[in-house]
Parts: sequence; structure tokens; C-alpha cells
Amino acid sequence: MEIIFLGTSSAVHSKERNHPSIALKAFGNVMLFDCGEATQKQLLFTNVSPMKISKIFISHYHGDHILGLPGLLQSMSLNGRENSLTIYGPKGLDDLKDAIYHLGYCAIDYPIEFIEIDSGIVEKTDEYVIKAQRVKHNVPSLAYSIEEIKKPKFLREKAIELGVPVGPDFGRLHNGEEVEVDGKIIKPEQVLGEKRKGIKITYSGDTMPCEEMIEFAKDSTILIHEATFTEENRSNAEEHGHSTASDAAFIAKNSNSNELILTHISTRYGENYAKILLKQAKEVFENTKLAKDLMEVKLR
Repeated sequence: MEIIFLGTSSAVHSKERNHPSIALKAFGNVMLFDCGEATQKQLLFTNVSPMKISKIFISHYHGDHILGLPGLLQSMSLNGRENSLTIYGPKGLDDLKDAIYHLGYCAIDYPIEFIEIDSGIVEKTDEYVIKAQRVKHNVPSLAYSIEEIKKPKFLREKAIELGVPVGPDFGRLHNGEEVEVDGKIIKPEQVLGEKRKGIKITYSGDTMPCEEMIEFAKDSTILIHEATFTEENRSNAEEHGHSTASDAAFIAKNSNSNELILTHISTRYGENYAKILLKQAKEVFENTKLAKDLMEVKLR
């Protein structure tokens, strides 16, 4: 898996920080989480091809999270995209769809499916599960998680001991199927080890600190959480439905997350402000990093 931070600012961007967007390369897919203004230009500085994006997840409909979407969709059409694209978002996605298709002389010639979602499982395959969770903002807003489904370890020697011949039956057992050997049924649980936890990435979107976010982020490998304000600006955070860096750290600590990455950084006071955010978060949760535009994080 590879995470690429395309934009890490909050409502107003700066020379150093673009509007919010995160690309995730995983499981043979490229997924985009939010699509702020100029996201398609940020992609030019990465190894991510817009044409490879298969899914886009929108957290909410404030402009800093969606205004890059119309341009990105039209550019992919101009470049000859034919593959379908799926866009997920909270209630109101149909209105966004209508706005995009009626914006100027819109020309999008490939299929796009717009799917409104709420809390729960968004998509599940043999390799991963994607979930959404309603969080607390001043408009309907979703957090997202993607978790690897990791198969238990296959106990090869145990299988051989039970008489299973080396070959296709190993794969069938590892995939949860029973096999017959000399008239005897061998069950998967006889040759599989304990369940293994896969990588889990959680993205908060915009939210105030809430119990829902703590539970949703439980045992995350990486928690990407908004950190718009410092403690000195807590009243601003509460007024506008955001979190402080300390709030994000509290959620990381109480969700038993392994690592916290702060994003959605207010640019009102420049990069010195960002350093204060990092310092305040680390006082609560040491394993914290500050996201920067075009920063890449690889997970194995």
C-alpha cells in the first residue's frame, strides 16, 4: 500500500499546502479520498495516473473537499478514459452529480456511478473491506477506513501430516474450502493458524472529536486525522465543527492506533503554526507525524 498526500490544507490553501485530497494505491486499485481544488495538478507531481483512479470517496460537500472534482472528471474524459469510475459520498451526492453535469459545456464520455452511502460497509472483497462512519461536523460528514483481509497462515507441515498432497488442495484449504483425501474430509481449520490482522488505514474527513471516531479508528495502523486548530484556538474548532491537534492525538491514543498523521492544517499562520500543531499532538500521542503536500507513506 502507498498513501500520497495531494493536499493537506484546510479551507484556504497556501504556497505549501493545497486543498484536501489523498490518493491510496492498494490491491491493484487507485482510490482517491476527497478532491479539493487543483487535485489534478498535484497528481502531475506523483506516480499516480488519474486514469487509474477507480474509486473516489467524498467525506462531505464543503468546497475545499470537492471543487477539484469537476475538472478532474472532465480531464480524464479529454484524455480518452473509457473505464468506469465509482464515486461515493454522503446524502447529497446526487445534487453534486447534477451540478457537475450542468457546469458549463460538460463533456464526460465514460461511465460514472454515483453512490450515496451512510455508516456501514461500503465495499468488501476477498482482499479488503471499506467502511464509512458518520462523524460530527457542521454538515453531514463521513470518515472512511480500508482494512486488509489477511488470511491465516497455512500450516504446510500439518497438511502433509494429514495426508494432503502438495498441490491445488493446499490452495483450496487456504481459501476456506474442505478437501477429501482418501475418503477423509480435511477441514480448513485443521491446517490454518490463528487469524491475522491486516493493515488498517482510517481517514477522519472533517470532524469534531467524538466517540464514534474513536470506535471507528480502533486498532488502525495509520490514522489520518484532521487537525485544523491549536489548543489556543479551541473555540474556533468547536464553532466550526473541527478538531484541534490534541483532539486528534486523543483519538489516536484511545483508539489504540499505531501512528497518527495530522492533516487539514489551517494556513492562517504559516508553517510555524503547523509545527505548533505537531508539538501539541505529540504531547498526547508520541507517534505523530505532520502531513505535507506530496508526502508518500508506504506500508508493507
